[in-house]
Amino acid sequence: MPTKLDNEILAAAIEGFEAQKKHIDTQIAEIRQKLGGGSAEPAATPEPGRKRRKMSAAGRKRIAEAQRKRWAASRKESVAPAKAAKPEAQKPKRRLSAAGRKRIIEATKKRWAAVRAAAAKAAG
Repeated sequence: MPTKLDNEILAAAIEGFEAQKKHIDTQIAEIRQKLGGGSAEPAATPEPGRKRRKMSAAGRKRIAEAQRKRWAASRKESVAPAKAAKPEAQKPKRRLSAAGRKRIIEATKKRWAAVRAAAAKAAG
């Protein structure tokens, strides 16, 4: 019999604390409204009766294995058509010749010289 009485007392304590929490949330919302013009109603609180479900390690393992199996099947399907669609050889990578590189460097130096000259003219 004492366990039932203890459970009733604990349930009543929970209800009392939840009522206090709602009252405090309302007061916080009113203060926030005065400070920043926010909403007057308190933020939504989670329902007290619902608990988070837990999954066993074996259950997680089964789900992970099934997902790996699905991914493997998906990759197998996507790789097969991709290989069939690429019968032609790839183009060779383009290289920059020494003469082309030299022209680019000279043009860059010329542009920077013009920028520096314009800056010196504006400052002096």
